[in-house]
Amino acid sequence: MSTSPKNRPTTKPQTNLNPKLTSLLNGFVFHLKVEKGLAENSVESYWRDIRDFLDWESLEPDQYRAEHVSKYLFELTETGLNSSSLARKRVALKQFFGWIQENEERVDVDFEQVPKIKPSKHLPDVLDVDTMLGFLDGLPLENTLQIRNKVMLETLYGCGLRVSELLGLTIHDLNFSDQAALVRGKGSKQRFVPFGNNLEQLLKEYIAQIRPALMKFKSTDVLFLNNRGDKLSRMGFWKILRQATLEAGIKQEITPHTFRHSFATHLLEGGVNLRIVQVLLGHASLNTTQIYTHVDISHLIDTYKMYHPRS
Repeated sequence: MSTSPKNRPTTKPQTNLNPKLTSLLNGFVFHLKVEKGLAENSVESYWRDIRDFLDWESLEPDQYRAEHVSKYLFELTETGLNSSSLARKRVALKQFFGWIQENEERVDVDFEQVPKIKPSKHLPDVLDVDTMLGFLDGLPLENTLQIRNKVMLETLYGCGLRVSELLGLTIHDLNFSDQAALVRGKGSKQRFVPFGNNLEQLLKEYIAQIRPALMKFKSTDVLFLNNRGDKLSRMGFWKILRQATLEAGIKQEITPHTFRHSFATHLLEGGVNLRIVQVLLGHASLNTTQIYTHVDISHLIDTYKMYHPRS
């Protein structure tokens, strides 16, 4: 007989971990709950993935190496575990060992030496994570319009929006308390898309300092404005993007949809379930998708915070 969520045991099963590993795992769980603010189900998933690895090879923290993680994931591959689950476990372990290192514990697990696990199919027109972040971090910020361009491109990637959705945002669509934006997609469908701390700070600074300068003496609730205080056009945005990529020296052809494809691909490569990515992209209305996938907003936000490179 299956156990309902309400009746699920709260006590964790016994493990063979030594006291040091147990203490570190408990500390990481506390970090996920309190500092990251993840939901209980998300925390349990991380705890289980990390616990399984530490049970598989129980060592002192400073004895772990990249080859231990690689061998573990290879053995799971041999059992037939799908790539999505493998990628999720890799991300969980990377988060865990990264947290250990940040807390000044000696650890020598170089995840650059742990093979990345990617879905078998990739979306077209995608920039890899390093190229995308390098492009965004290298955008000039010398004047009002350049700062606006930076915030627009960060929003496009940070929320996985279509260009029409980006240009249709208003200041009232941003909920900073929940770190989520109300997005109006195709067919008048609406969805909530979370955003991370980095984008929140950029948006707040743009609204407080840059947008008033662009508005001049006009009255509008449109978020992104041109230099005349009007809503930015699609053609105007294309020109901005084309100029930015030329100045960055990127040879690959980039369109606004490249950011949307990259958003989805980077989450999938990190181990996010495909159906969650579909909800974030707005391929169906939020309410309808939740009926079939049983995904709620809190789980979407938790997943986004853990996996998106800009969260």
